[in-house]
Amino acid sequence: MKSHAKVVVIGGGVVGCSVLFHLARHGWTDVVLLERDELTSGSTWHAAGGMHTINGDPNVAKLQKYTINLYKEIEELSGQATGVHLTGGVLLAATEARLDWLRGVVAKGRYLGIELEEISPKEAAELMPLLDPKQFVGAVRNKEDGHLDPSGVTHAYAKAARKLGAEVERFTKVEDIVRRADGMWRVITNKGEVVAEHVVNAGGLWAREVGRMVGLELPVLAMEHMYLITEDMPEVAAWNAKTGTEIIHAVDFDGELYLRQERGGMLMGTYEKANKPWSEFQTPWNFGHELLAPDIDRIAPSLEVGFRHFPAFQNTGIKQIINGPFTFAPDGNPLVGPVRGLPGFWVACGVMAGFSQGGGVGLALSNWMIEGDPGADIWAMDVARYGDWATMAYTNAKVRENYSKRFSIRFPNEELPAGRPLKTTPVYDLLSAKGAQWGVAYGLEVPLWYAPEGVKDEFSWRRSSDFTQVAREVATVRDGVGLSEISSFAKYKVTGEGAAAWLDRMLACKLPKPGRMTLAPMLKEDGKLIGDFTLANLDSEGWFLAGSGIAEQYHMRWFEKHLREDGSVRIEALGAKLTGLSVAGPKARDVLAKATRADVSNAAVPFMAIGRMDIGMAPCLVGRVSYTGDLGYEIWVAPEYQRAAFQALMAAGEEFGIGLFGSRALNALRLEKNYGSWAREYRPIYGPLEAGLDRFVAYGKDADFIGKAAALAERKQGGKLRLRAFIVDADDADVIGDEPIWFDGAVRGWVTSGGYAHHSKKSVALGYVPKEIADESDGFEIELLGKRHAARMQAAPLFDANFERMRA
Repeated sequence: MKSHAKVVVIGGGVVGCSVLFHLARHGWTDVVLLERDELTSGSTWHAAGGMHTINGDPNVAKLQKYTINLYKEIEELSGQATGVHLTGGVLLAATEARLDWLRGVVAKGRYLGIELEEISPKEAAELMPLLDPKQFVGAVRNKEDGHLDPSGVTHAYAKAARKLGAEVERFTKVEDIVRRADGMWRVITNKGEVVAEHVVNAGGLWAREVGRMVGLELPVLAMEHMYLITEDMPEVAAWNAKTGTEIIHAVDFDGELYLRQERGGMLMGTYEKANKPWSEFQTPWNFGHELLAPDIDRIAPSLEVGFRHFPAFQNTGIKQIINGPFTFAPDGNPLVGPVRGLPGFWVACGVMAGFSQGGGVGLALSNWMIEGDPGADIWAMDVARYGDWATMAYTNAKVRENYSKRFSIRFPNEELPAGRPLKTTPVYDLLSAKGAQWGVAYGLEVPLWYAPEGVKDEFSWRRSSDFTQVAREVATVRDGVGLSEISSFAKYKVTGEGAAAWLDRMLACKLPKPGRMTLAPMLKEDGKLIGDFTLANLDSEGWFLAGSGIAEQYHMRWFEKHLREDGSVRIEALGAKLTGLSVAGPKARDVLAKATRADVSNAAVPFMAIGRMDIGMAPCLVGRVSYTGDLGYEIWVAPEYQRAAFQALMAAGEEFGIGLFGSRALNALRLEKNYGSWAREYRPIYGPLEAGLDRFVAYGKDADFIGKAAALAERKQGGKLRLRAFIVDADDADVIGDEPIWFDGAVRGWVTSGGYAHHSKKSVALGYVPKEIADESDGFEIELLGKRHAARMQAAPLFDANFERMRA
């Protein structure tokens, strides 16, 4: 075994071998994979081997499509058979709600290049003869589903990597990982030690244990997962003989089942409600090519549905039940990327769907390590989406919930309850008493809307029980004054003698003067957006940044990566150390004036001004800005004073009819102003010109800010896309994001977010289209729940297009 390497990959499952292959294919051949046993000795060897392109996040779906297309390449390069069977498949719906969801999947496929087709239950039965069409209301045909040989694929990755110059060391157990003073990593094994610049934790079932070696507690948990293999079935033999093809895959979402042919019989797997974690706290190192004891009673309810939906199973015997552990993250997506605070330490774990996602994970991680960027928008897989709040107990609760709902419908207005409430603000109980219906953002409870007594969310793809009440909350803001809790924003404090120069390089905007704020795009080296903030100059106190709460860890990783080594700049994520409230509406100044002795006139506190003032008895930082697009103020206050500030504002606002509004009303309000949001309109695949943030980029400032050259090039060339707002002729449902945008009969773009703008009484969608058609007013349609709706470009904001209310 070599003593030095550029990269050490820990774990010889499909993910680790994919990472090794992709690094070698990109030209990094001084790489070695360490496996404690034989390759595939964790979850890989007993996997059912299914592969599919469908994923709730379209960017992950692109990587899944890449993974499936990659198998031919690694088979040819390695000479190792992968056992790929591209049979195609059917996705089945037993309810109208499920069929609505599948129609959304078909629509996404149109702009992802995934060929999907809605078919009838009868047509599904003609393709998959074992199903009973009377049990279903509809289906979708997918031509890119299939299955493979898990061992063959893993060895193909490994052999291809070896041919490219990489090394694989089997039976080499990693026992410790120590960071040296020079930043290199000592990877200590039972066969000696390797010093490496980079370490990749692809430990699978042992990812937690590998993480703990460097003081990292990863939010992953292994679950027992069962599937059965039947005896040979005459129905299978008859189909094979008649058509010369295998029986295609089937996913029965309402039955929580997946099925495919296995030799002369069938394989049926289930994600049962009565699930069971495996080795919750510590994975035994001596576990390998073993299986867990089957528990047919636990999966019996799912099997009963399966035997009813697929009657041929009633007449065959079960040859084997496979029960083995697979790791999951709390939301079911992988954990991929660099770890904040551990330069050179990377993770590629929690990849439950390894044969659908393993290739994409390897590609993204190798790009990230070599080029400094994953080369794709992989936010849904980024390890930075979790913070310290994702404890072991939280992970246990959320993984169990996610497993039980893997094939269930997640409605757009549905909030999952496990592991909650965890983080709350000091006014949580006060808002709950007012009927707050809670969601969660980065672990923190956030008020979505305020329900009258006896009313609660009814989950639906269409307008639901919150519609009327959200309209009232919007009217409260537009006609008078509303108050919202905004602690879910991420807040940062930047100080030090080098802070101004550092911010000038990090952010693309012009730095504001003392007592002022500005909108601040942040770019990557390639000129694409990596963040959008409000930047405030607090003069002698330093600088204050506010941004997307879900991206706090993501942005801190970026900030810390670029900190000066001389210690002249300090940045702190304030998190729960600072809470927030917002008042907005034409009477917002009246409320604020009554709650404080400070002068809050337009002359004293103009638009985008910020300063200290007491609200009631509470010392606060108040900025005149509002995401509602109306006259408004954001109020930042230490948590011990939040209740006092809240009560003072509510008391002051009583004579002005103040009311509470939640994030659903805020969404309706910001849509009327064509305001985008992070992770939807603003993502690292869009440039500032494309995203409509070009006017906030100070191209002419002296500072050579990150991404400046690339942003200038995009500005000169015009970019490829444009973010646009549309008014949709909707029925009883509104877009939620990821719907296709049609133009002149062809899919040309995609929706990023939207909803109903209650004040304007319009259904609104924001989305990207090619610049060549971005100024066309007619010819657009947006597909929603299987139907194309006429859509009209809305260039000017629906509300206060001249910004008179905001600046009043």
